[in-house]
Amino acid sequence: MFHQNERQESASYEKRQQALNGHKAPILGQRHGLSEEEGQRIQRMIREARHTSRSLSIPQQDLAPEATTHLSPEAARVINASRVREILHLFNRDYLYGQGRFDEYKDGLLLKWGDGYSRKHMWMTVENGNLIFETSHRKKCDKPYCNGTHHTLTPDLYMNLDVINQELGDRFRRPVYEPTED
Repeated sequence: MFHQNERQESASYEKRQQALNGHKAPILGQRHGLSEEEGQRIQRMIREARHTSRSLSIPQQDLAPEATTHLSPEAARVINASRVREILHLFNRDYLYGQGRFDEYKDGLLLKWGDGYSRKHMWMTVENGNLIFETSHRKKCDKPYCNGTHHTLTPDLYMNLDVINQELGDRFRRPVYEPTED
């Protein structure tokens, strides 16, 4: 219920901003333009202040033998060609102060952030040479590459940096919320 209300408020805000400005609402927050060193220093300070022991990566000993933490060659080729990893690392550094966690799987890349009740993620997979973004909506949107639950970008789309930036911005504004483990 809480997430539904939050999504409705976010959607109505976006519609108001779009009506006022004639385009989509900007990402809330301020880009900080940090250097890698500054970003790492702030990341350490936040982790110390939170007294968190949560690792930003999965320890090797915790992985099942069949699990992989490396992209397949096809997935790596598409992820690299689209530049999503590079953009998400900048996003993580500048907006999330390095608190996001990247996980690689055979066919995809995952960026998670938040704790407890606010855990969110962006999930990208590669299938048949296409880059696929998991969406938070469960019905077809106005984008021609939407199937109702995923946005499938063909090579001509994921090679276009404007399309990638727009899609990542949309995924950040409306990330997938992870259910709590009660």
